[in-house]
Amino acid sequence: MDMDSASSVVLQALTQATSQDTAVLKPAEEQLRQWETQPGFYSVLLNIFNNHMLDVNVRWLAVLYFKNGIDRYWRRVAPHALSEEEKMSLRAGLITNFNEPVNQIATQIAVLIAKVARLDCPRQWPELIPILLESVKGQDGLQQHRALLTFYHVTKTLASKRLAQDKRLFQDLASGIYSFACSLWSHHTDCFLQQIYARDEAAALSSLERTLLSLKGSKTRTHGMLFLNDSVVWLLRAAGRQVGPDSTCREKLEKTIILYTKVLLDFLEYHPCAFIPLIQRSLEFAVSYVFTPAGEGVTFERFIVQCMNLIKMIVKNDAYKPAKNIDDSKPESLEAHRIKTAFFTHPTLTEIGRRLVSHYFLLTEEELAMWEEDPESFAVEETGGDSWKYSLRPCTEVLFLDIFHNYSQTLTPVLLEMVQNLQGQLDVLSNLITYTKQVYNAVGLAAYELFDNVDFDQWFKNQLLGELQVSHHRYKLIRRRVIWLIGQWISVKFKSDLRPLLYEVILSLMQDPDLVFDFLLNSSPPVDDFEFRTEQFLPYLESIFGLLFQLLQQVTECDTKMQVLHVISCVIERVNIQIRPYVGCLVQYLPLLWKQSEEHNMLRCAILTTLIHLVQGLGAESKNLYPFLLPVIQLSTDVSQPPHVYLLEDGLELWLVTLENSPAITPELLRIFQNMSALLELSSENLRTCFQIVNAYIYLSATEFLQNYAEALCRSFCDLLKDITNEGQVQVLKVVEIALKVSPILGAHMFQPLLPAVFRGIVDGERYPVVMSTYLGIMGRVLLQNSSFFSSLLTQMASECNQEMDQLLGSVIEMWVDRMDNITQPERRKLSSLALLSLLPSDNSVIQDKFCGIINICVEALHDVMTEDPDTGTFKDCMLMSHFEEPKLSDDEEPPTEQDKRKKLLALEDPVHSVSLQQFVYEKLKAQQAMMGDQGFGVLMETVDTEIVRQLQEFLQGL
Repeated sequence: MDMDSASSVVLQALTQATSQDTAVLKPAEEQLRQWETQPGFYSVLLNIFNNHMLDVNVRWLAVLYFKNGIDRYWRRVAPHALSEEEKMSLRAGLITNFNEPVNQIATQIAVLIAKVARLDCPRQWPELIPILLESVKGQDGLQQHRALLTFYHVTKTLASKRLAQDKRLFQDLASGIYSFACSLWSHHTDCFLQQIYARDEAAALSSLERTLLSLKGSKTRTHGMLFLNDSVVWLLRAAGRQVGPDSTCREKLEKTIILYTKVLLDFLEYHPCAFIPLIQRSLEFAVSYVFTPAGEGVTFERFIVQCMNLIKMIVKNDAYKPAKNIDDSKPESLEAHRIKTAFFTHPTLTEIGRRLVSHYFLLTEEELAMWEEDPESFAVEETGGDSWKYSLRPCTEVLFLDIFHNYSQTLTPVLLEMVQNLQGQLDVLSNLITYTKQVYNAVGLAAYELFDNVDFDQWFKNQLLGELQVSHHRYKLIRRRVIWLIGQWISVKFKSDLRPLLYEVILSLMQDPDLVFDFLLNSSPPVDDFEFRTEQFLPYLESIFGLLFQLLQQVTECDTKMQVLHVISCVIERVNIQIRPYVGCLVQYLPLLWKQSEEHNMLRCAILTTLIHLVQGLGAESKNLYPFLLPVIQLSTDVSQPPHVYLLEDGLELWLVTLENSPAITPELLRIFQNMSALLELSSENLRTCFQIVNAYIYLSATEFLQNYAEALCRSFCDLLKDITNEGQVQVLKVVEIALKVSPILGAHMFQPLLPAVFRGIVDGERYPVVMSTYLGIMGRVLLQNSSFFSSLLTQMASECNQEMDQLLGSVIEMWVDRMDNITQPERRKLSSLALLSLLPSDNSVIQDKFCGIINICVEALHDVMTEDPDTGTFKDCMLMSHFEEPKLSDDEEPPTEQDKRKKLLALEDPVHSVSLQQFVYEKLKAQQAMMGDQGFGVLMETVDTEIVRQLQEFLQGL
């Protein structure tokens, strides 16, 4: 591209591209796109945006096109890459001067220089950093600012590179410039302080801007940080005394101070060992400004939060803790621990503890007003995710917990003394009401630490219960904190005998939404712990559940609804079937709530969890929920729908419990299974639940299910088995085993494509024991309950393996006998015995050759399943089931699901539970004897070890 002729046409195109008229704009943009790959185009753009006489919008657009071109064409390997000659010229042109008058364009130029530096510095662009440093030293204010701005973006970009070689290069670069950056910070800070004391706010603001950029651009080392400490102290004093809240410098000054503390925090997080020389000074700095009068009138909220985070990170840092065995500790850890121990003396810790409780636990007027006007929003904000990092009160509470946990020996007596001083009824007009709330807050937060030091039961009966009954409006603050305090201690230390009294309190409190939000949103539900007793709760169930439902309807915050649903779920889970009389209104309301929560996937997850417990509580009656329930499951488990990312895990769990509690299959319930193929393709962590769902369908209605879905399921299983762990293989094979157990004929027919692999696995002697055990379980079902299919399978495999059928059968029996020890479940061991015995009577020489092995297996299984009646001395098969009995349950036991009942009924027809192994062995041996005659049978029995024969005779005695 010829520079002279090109400049005017590119300038014209850029001018047209800034037009608001699309008829002018679109062709210009298209023309610029075509020029992107033309040699010389970016040189023209450089000239245009460096020409301060041109229109700002045109220059801005030129910078953007240049910046985008770096991403696309600067790398040597990129299609249409810029030539090395042009790149060299562009690099030189970018740093010829730093005098851009427009802030926004200056920032964009700094960013694009940083983009080039990321690719070329320092190898192809060694002069960049020296030129920047030289420009920063200049006396021209604009040039110095723009150079500092560029310096910041370049160092930030280079520091972000992650390859080891790049990191080493940056470390070398940083070591050469960090002292200069520190001196820059110090110089501009001094200038700012002089100018602010001279009341020259315009000059002070300019110096402060440079101070901020100096700090942003520095990658300071340890002594650099120590050097900066004093400067920050002066800035804080300026913030407190010279720079008023309305000053134009105020915001920038606070930003500078916060950035300094952020640099400290980042240094501590990423380089804890290098930070060790800074621990003492940092603790002195943070503690003096936050916990002594030195900070009064000087500090501001965000700075206090950062200082608290600094103290917390030093206290908690694992790198600063010696190992349990002191000899295993690193020297750095011991040194850090020594510094911390020397600093956190008894007086220092006592002062920190007292000031945290008395000063920082104090609610501001604004917070009190919010608590009064909108208790729901206040309670939600109090429990917000990472609020402890940014907001003063949550940050204070986290620091208190960490300090208390690490120095509980010192702080426990301090807190207990505060509590002791508050014993007895407070005067509602007393000024101690606010202080009492703060002490209660501390005791609630430290509940686990105070377990052995506070008799909470006595305190509850003698003090707290009375305080809850004071109705004066000034006492509302205490009542709120007391109910929150109880919520904190419920799962820590609260006698079950006091539960009925607590339930009475909860019932009265639930009439007051101000109190109930504090209780529900900031504590564990009173039914969600080990001490809960259903019989104590049942007299209050109807009232509490009704009030919870009313609350669910009244609240508006998504987080509140989720927490109320959590409590409702806990109640339903605890009382199980006894919830049935009270859930009618909830069942009617949940469809509306589901519809309203379309944009709130986390709330929908809470609804799914509630539905899971609801279905479990309703049992077979849950079929009445199907018009709402099944579309919910359908949506939650459909991977083509975006919400599945949030809802899938809970949706699968709901699907499973719905099947387990379903009294009968319905067309709609069967239709949902269309979602399963895509779920199996995901091969995610939810695969186990998917297999459980498949099994539940088989138990529910094997015939309809297998006829509709076995073919597709078989294809999915075949794909899965190609690339799945041994544990995954077992899960797939168990589905086949259950299908054969429920429906031997249909199951074998439907899963026929999978059975040859099972057969080959047995013959080849599968080495993974659990897989082999499952193979033998499947083949045992086929052989015992579908012998004609086994014969056809044997014929097929003999043809595929090019072997005689008898030879192949012999190999199967031999491997079965050899790997019997792989089978650990008694049911499968008995099944194998029954299956191999089913080959008798036989005149087949191969089977007779393996007779000894078959008898050995049978005797082993008899030892597993036979129990001796001590009264009669006779043996009985303990696996036999004659009839189905409804189990007698205690209050704490869950009733059987519909699937549990189906399994019991199925077991009544299962040969493992309906055929006596003792009788079966006897009948098969008698039949073999009848076929061969006494002499031939005697010869056959001689192949069995005499000790095995003796044990067999003992088991068969009396038949």
